[in-house]
Amino acid sequence: MPTPRLALVTCSELPDLDDEDAPLIPALAERGVTAEAVIWDDPAVDWSRYDLTVIRSAWDYASRREEFVAWAGSVPRLVNPPNVVRWNSDKHYLQALEDHGLPVVQTTWLEPERGYDKRALHNRFPAREDFVIKPAISSGSLDAGRYTATDADSRRFAIEHAKRLLGEGRSVMVQRYLPEVDSHGEIALVFFHGTYSHATRKAAMLTTEEVEAERPREEVMEAYHATPEEIAAGQQALAFARARIPGRSISSRPLAYARVDLVPTNGKSVVMELELIEPSLFASLGRGALDRFADSLVAELRMGPDSNNIDLA
Repeated sequence: MPTPRLALVTCSELPDLDDEDAPLIPALAERGVTAEAVIWDDPAVDWSRYDLTVIRSAWDYASRREEFVAWAGSVPRLVNPPNVVRWNSDKHYLQALEDHGLPVVQTTWLEPERGYDKRALHNRFPAREDFVIKPAISSGSLDAGRYTATDADSRRFAIEHAKRLLGEGRSVMVQRYLPEVDSHGEIALVFFHGTYSHATRKAAMLTTEEVEAERPREEVMEAYHATPEEIAAGQQALAFARARIPGRSISSRPLAYARVDLVPTNGKSVVMELELIEPSLFASLGRGALDRFADSLVAELRMGPDSNNIDLA
């Protein structure tokens, strides 16, 4: 049999992959799979040459989302699949999860076609405590800012931030800032084919001193021992998503990889984000995690396409 070929998708800024993902290449080689880094928007690439294409560090997609979604739909065998890319690349999915009863971070949505003036924006911001403004389509902490509701200057900066994003035609999220992010950190749970692998804890990234980021902030991560309740919350979030992503169902095969970001608050875990496209998986912080990731991709090669996962354009 010919050696399987696998493309690890990246962006032009990281042509050799992110440092966390580069060890995948030798790990897959040990399993008889030839893997290489490939830039997603390189017009010279023939994606049909690969038995499997896996999105990893394609972190420039947020500014070209429609192009990226179209590219995903053109790739013969993509992991995770195109309908997941379409659904998860716009954070409006959080509203869909909340509508079906999943605890998610409290969010107010501002849409560019509403034509908000400064007073209207002011009235949609929280009256107390800190809050966060960020675009619905984004990667990392880029274009996100934290503000203090009771500080006049901070509210003015928040209005300017929201107006800029809306003026660019971008949907805006206004989220309550959970103080547990500062005191406890944000928990990232990693799953391979629905099975829990490992967890990390991320220190708070947003401060009111550094209002808005023009580039993604550096994540400060550490290994974390997740509680059974946190793992169960992550599994519940993935089950919600599997049942509600267009083209998928509860009988669809669990995704090859997934990350659930949550914060424990008031005795329950609140979902901050589901990372199903190109999440950092921090395999270096989980014992055996790199091997589990490589095994999940080899399993995808062997299982073939999921007949219960239909890409609905």
